[in-house]
Amino acid sequence: MITLSSDFGSPYPAAMKGVICQATDARIEDIAHDFPRQDVRAAAFWLTQTLPYFPPAVHCVVVDPGVGTDRDAIVVRAGDHALVGPDNGVLLPVARELAETENDAPDAFEVFTWAYDDPASTTFHGRDVFAPAAAAVHNTGVDTVETLSEIDPTEDYADLRFPAATVDGDGATGEVLVVDDFGNAVTNIPGEVLAGQFGGTVAVGDTVAPVRRAYAAVDKSQRLVTVGSHGNVELAVNRGRGDEAFGVSTGDTVTISLC
Repeated sequence: MITLSSDFGSPYPAAMKGVICQATDARIEDIAHDFPRQDVRAAAFWLTQTLPYFPPAVHCVVVDPGVGTDRDAIVVRAGDHALVGPDNGVLLPVARELAETENDAPDAFEVFTWAYDDPASTTFHGRDVFAPAAAAVHNTGVDTVETLSEIDPTEDYADLRFPAATVDGDGATGEVLVVDDFGNAVTNIPGEVLAGQFGGTVAVGDTVAPVRRAYAAVDKSQRLVTVGSHGNVELAVNRGRGDEAFGVSTGDTVTISLC
């Protein structure tokens, strides 16, 4: 199986699929092609929330603001999975998730550079570099990826780690990592901060909001604070947009004070 993820929208992913289909008979699954444009951190976050649910596969990820520059192409082996994409950090958080899931060791992954020469386009490496690389890795097999002539192990790669929230007995301070399509503002504050608070209220900055386990536990258009499926504190509105109601966007600081 080969999965595809990008910020391309349409129709660019179709060209990548065409290249892959010419090189292999692998099943192709789309993860998403509407990641926030050129937002490496957002894509990295959503990959941690999706790829660990897949069986062993080759995952081709192209969110690549540096396309056409001298940034490397890399392949990351994490357990029985391989990740193919640009060397800008986008692959590293999910590589750690996959390594921890399969080996109980988040640093048990290997990074390789992928050599390529003169792709047909300097603006579409998804088609000309990463799709062929994903097909080659699939055909060779994740276990023997190092036998490919284009592969070279490296310890010099762009890393990406999500910032940690500051937690104390009175609450926590963190930031908004992403805003999903519903307008839910996902923070990096661990959900454990809200333990014992459900049914009560907390202050988000100067705004007091109820803490509930479900969006529909408050009236339509009412704010709430909850813990999302990702395990982090989320600012939301029942059938509305939490980012607008709380006045936050990606990267903004969020302070939760226990009432």
